[in-house]
Amino acid sequence: MAVTWQELAAAHRARQQASINPEWILSPESLAKLAGTGLPDEGRLIERRVVEKSGLLTDKELGITEHYSVRALLNMMATGKLSALEVTVAFCKRAALAQQLTADSENNIFGRTLNPLRPNLTAGGSSGGEGALVAFRGSPIGVGTDIAGSVRIPSLCCGVYGFKPSIDRVPYGGQAPFPYPMLRAPGGIAPAAGPLAHSVDDLTLFMRAVVGSSTPNASRYDPKSIPLAWRELETYEENKKLTIGILTEDPEYPLQPPVRRALDEAAARLTRAGHRLVTLPHNAASSAGLGGRLSFQYYTILPSPDEKPLDQVLGEPLVASLAKGVHPFTGGFPVDPALELPQRIHALTMARDAYAAAWHTLWRKYELDVVLAPGAATTAVPHDSYGVPVYTCMWNLIDYPAGIIPFGKASKDLDPHPQKAVGPFEPDYDPNAMDGAPCAVQVVAPRLQDEECLQAMRIIDQALKN
Repeated sequence: MAVTWQELAAAHRARQQASINPEWILSPESLAKLAGTGLPDEGRLIERRVVEKSGLLTDKELGITEHYSVRALLNMMATGKLSALEVTVAFCKRAALAQQLTADSENNIFGRTLNPLRPNLTAGGSSGGEGALVAFRGSPIGVGTDIAGSVRIPSLCCGVYGFKPSIDRVPYGGQAPFPYPMLRAPGGIAPAAGPLAHSVDDLTLFMRAVVGSSTPNASRYDPKSIPLAWRELETYEENKKLTIGILTEDPEYPLQPPVRRALDEAAARLTRAGHRLVTLPHNAASSAGLGGRLSFQYYTILPSPDEKPLDQVLGEPLVASLAKGVHPFTGGFPVDPALELPQRIHALTMARDAYAAAWHTLWRKYELDVVLAPGAATTAVPHDSYGVPVYTCMWNLIDYPAGIIPFGKASKDLDPHPQKAVGPFEPDYDPNAMDGAPCAVQVVAPRLQDEECLQAMRIIDQALKN
C-alpha cells in the first residue's frame, strides 16, 4: 500500500522534533508566555526579546549570537577567543528556539513559517525559513535558492541582507528536481543559490569562500559551476562615486507608499553623498511588467495543454498562496501559448534576448555602474497575499546579480493612507497591518559582475546609514 503524503509529513515532523536536544525544548505554557499570546504584541519575537527571556542561552551565548558578524566570529575562533564548539552550541540553541516559536513559506509538512518581526505578515518565500532564522539570529548566515526572488523576497520581508548571484557562480548540483513543469526549456530560467546575512561584508565573505578567491573552488565540486575565481576588486574606497540608474515603479505594478518612500529617501541620500543618479525612463521593452510575464511564461511552460494540474502531479493539496497564484496575471502572455512547443520555446528565447538587449542598451547609454530598484511593490504583507514578484524575477530572466539592503520601515504615521491594488492578484496597502514592516532597496549589476554588485552594495549601504 502506498504511503500517503500525510504519513510522510508526520514522519518528517517527528524527525525534526527528535533532532532538538530535549534540554532545549520548552513547555507549551512557556512558549505561549514568550510569544505574548493574547497581548497586542503577540508573536513579535525580536521586539519582545524572547531569546533573552527564555533563559535557554547564557549571557555569553547571547553575546555570540547577537553582537558579532560572521567575519568577527571567524577571527575570534582563529585566535582562540572563542571555540568552534561554543559558537555552534550557541546558534543551535537559538535555532532550536526559533523552530519552536516560528513554526510566505508554507508547506504541508511543517506548516507556515512565521516572520519573527511581525507574525501577521509573511516571512517571504520560498527561502522564508532561512530569512526568518537569520532575522532571529538562529544562524549568522544562511543560503537560499532564487529563481524568481526566493533569496531576495525573504530578505526584504525579514529585514536582512540577501544576494542572488549570477547562475552557477555558487554550486547548485545534486538538487532534487521539482516535478513541475515536466519540461525544463533549453536555455530557460535556472535557479541560483545565494546567501542571507546581517551585512554586505558577510555576503561577500560567503561568496569569496564558496566561489574561491585564488582558484575556482565551486567548479571542483559541481560540473555546472562556472570555473571563474572570485575577482578581488581594487581596495574598497569609501569616497568612490557610482553612476546609479533609478528604476521607478511600473504603472502596472505601482509601489505601495512605504516602498516608494524608502526608494525616494535612498535616492536622496545617495545624491547627497555625491553619487550620480539617473532616473531611467519607463520603456515597455525593459519594463518590470514585461520581465514578469516572460518569466512566468517560462516557469509554466508545459509540453501540452493536456498536462496534469500541479496538485495532481504532487499528489497533495496546494497551499493557499500557491493555489491562488498559479496563473497570477490577467490578459495574455507575450508569447502565444497555443504555439507548438518548439516554436514556443524559440519565441520565448527571442523575446528574452530582446529584453536583455533593451537592458544592455540602457546600461551603455547611461554608463551605469548599478541600478537601484524596489525589491517588490510591497513590504511584507499579510499571509497568502504576496503579489507577482516582477521586480525580482525580471533580473532572473536575464541572469543579472541582485542584492537586498534593508532600509527603513513602514509607518502608519508617515504613510497613513490605504492604497487599493491595481491588479487582482496584488495586495492592498493597509497602514495598520503593515506598520513596522521592514523596507528595502535592491541593487542590480550586469551578468557575472557579482563582485561589482556587492562592492556597490557596500558603498550604497554606507551612504544610506550615513
